[in-house]
Amino acid sequence: MTVSFPASVTVRVPGTTSNCGAGFDTLGLALSVHNRVTLTRIPGSVPQPERPADARAAEMVAETAAAFLAASGLAPEGFSFRVEGDVPPARGLGSSVTVIAGVLAGLNVLRGAGLPRERLVALAAALEGHPDNASAGILGGFCVSRCDPRSGAYVDTIRVVIPPELVFVVVSPESEMLTKAARGVLPAMLPYFDSVRSINSASYLVAAFATGDFDRLRHAVGDFMHEPYRLPSIPGARAAIDAGCAAGALTGWLSGSGSSVLCVCRRAEVEAVSAAMTAAFRQAGLASVARALTADNEGLRVE
Repeated sequence: MTVSFPASVTVRVPGTTSNCGAGFDTLGLALSVHNRVTLTRIPGSVPQPERPADARAAEMVAETAAAFLAASGLAPEGFSFRVEGDVPPARGLGSSVTVIAGVLAGLNVLRGAGLPRERLVALAAALEGHPDNASAGILGGFCVSRCDPRSGAYVDTIRVVIPPELVFVVVSPESEMLTKAARGVLPAMLPYFDSVRSINSASYLVAAFATGDFDRLRHAVGDFMHEPYRLPSIPGARAAIDAGCAAGALTGWLSGSGSSVLCVCRRAEVEAVSAAMTAAFRQAGLASVARALTADNEGLRVE
């Protein structure tokens, strides 16, 4: 019997916030902001952007397609791609993972490979170099990912559903922050007790999310792994987090490598928290965009 596969597929992938304070390269949370990646079969064997705007992702798409083919054992086939949506690039909201995950899941459908989601997470994590955004973008919810301590390869994820009572106020200044550049400011070594304090903070944050005892999130984030080295390069970022917490947020952190910052609050505090955070950036001379988001507990979805 001949099996036919679709000529085109669209995959919706949520944006993400990663690290969540001290959970460096480990913790990720899917948010209710999305990109859509559409793949369409075309003759040939090379991925092609549909529009000039899509050309900027061409290298990433080609690398992702090659990884998928290696994992599935399939031969190359041509496809065009289009990326649309509301996840801003280079703002610490996982825009690259929306493309990577969208291409992996789209090819999985177009080619009928049948790879499970956990395999897609492993492929995306290998391409990204870390699993925090990859797991959250593909699986949804609040994700705690584990890697092999020797090889660093992705192993698996524990996922927690986050109810809509929590709102994540994300404020993005009008300045980009490339992950590669942001990693360049990190030190080669950390003081011992900075590491201890970071482990304490990350563990407590995970426990609060896992148990649903969200009041325990208040002032829970205390990071010494990456925020002290990244925040100074984003004018107003530290002040915006502090202002959001003073206005009623439970806690806050630098989203990914920035430039966005995020505060966690309940619905009653959203307006005050948003206003305080944008005011802090304005005082630093930067315009910013505030988004009041909830957790996306579904992860990627084939439409």
